[in-house]
Amino acid sequence: MTAMTPGSNIPLSAARVTVDVAAPVRLDVSGLLLTADGKVRSDDDFIFYNQPSGPGVTYRSGGGSAPDAIVVDTAAVPPGIEKIVVTASPDAAGQTFQGIEPTATIRNADDGSVLATFTPPQLGSETALVIVEVYQRNGQWKARAVGQGYANGLAGIATDFGVTVEEPAAAAPPQPVTPPPAPVQPPAPPVSAPAAPPAAPATPPPPAPGAGKINLDKGRVSLQKNQTVSLIKGGRPLLSQVKMGLGWEPAYRGKDIDLDASVIAYGPQRNHIDSCYFGKLQIVGGAIRHSGDNLTGEGGGDDEVITVDLGRLPQEVTGLVFTVNSFSGQKFTEVAKAYCRLLDGTTGEELVRFDLTSAEAQTGVMMAKLIRQFSGEWDMTAMGDFVKSRTVRGMVKPAAQAL
Repeated sequence: MTAMTPGSNIPLSAARVTVDVAAPVRLDVSGLLLTADGKVRSDDDFIFYNQPSGPGVTYRSGGGSAPDAIVVDTAAVPPGIEKIVVTASPDAAGQTFQGIEPTATIRNADDGSVLATFTPPQLGSETALVIVEVYQRNGQWKARAVGQGYANGLAGIATDFGVTVEEPAAAAPPQPVTPPPAPVQPPAPPVSAPAAPPAAPATPPPPAPGAGKINLDKGRVSLQKNQTVSLIKGGRPLLSQVKMGLGWEPAYRGKDIDLDASVIAYGPQRNHIDSCYFGKLQIVGGAIRHSGDNLTGEGGGDDEVITVDLGRLPQEVTGLVFTVNSFSGQKFTEVAKAYCRLLDGTTGEELVRFDLTSAEAQTGVMMAKLIRQFSGEWDMTAMGDFVKSRTVRGMVKPAAQAL
């Protein structure tokens, strides 16, 4: 069994596969058959509980006691269909994925054996997800972990992929003094429309701190812990050279503190590829380079810099975790103003900054991670998670678990 990360893929060893999505709450699961332009051919290609079968794709209800699932018979998928995306949304109207951790399980549909699992990271204000896609590449069927969120529910996904969503007739706004009527089970929607929440606001509320994604279009981004920024500027992924600057100051004047910045590179299955640190200043063919060790933490500016050429990273590298360790054993409670910041490698412009605002009596901290998305761009997430480890070697396992 493979534990997948966003953007990773596996070849399918079975012609018929089932993708089920489990969560602590009831989810609606659906599938869309897409052509090369990323759209359905017609509304018949939208497979959900009210239209449970299509060419090569079937919806299977879990009946409330088991997760709903989409079954894909790759041999029966018609020519011209290049991928089937599997989506999920909470059954309760208006509910988001905040605090809900859905897991997609890809199984051999004939014997039930598990081929792979995928749990999307860092979910917040999303009310629907494209969680997995089953696609054909060079005559071979594969599955890819996606985890792309939508704040406007299943209707937003359906519209994005070309399904006709029939808007309800306009109604007068509710009077604040009149209580709403008792809940009534809504009628089944027409097959051309997904079950969108009836009272969803026209504009979704802004995500809570630490949730959702932003990009670089408005300039420098200051992240809070667990918040994610997509490295997209002007509608295009940032795939040039970037620098991760890490800095710190001793909490007490006159007392040196020797910290070591490192970056750990991982593959699609969270497999450790290599680590770049003061003892190994270049990895993955020089696409990642370390500036060298700073023994005191004194002086202005970044203490250590790690340069990453995003465009030169091999495809096998799908995740990077940036860490700081205290080799001398000093705790982070003795450190002041630790931070990391992402710079444009060409212009030196600061793109993203994360200031560590809390400290624990530990010797290691995971500062940030970069994850390659299925569409090719990279996301940066602020972490600030402390670990008991004085060296980068001890960070490999906890960092893999944090991807």
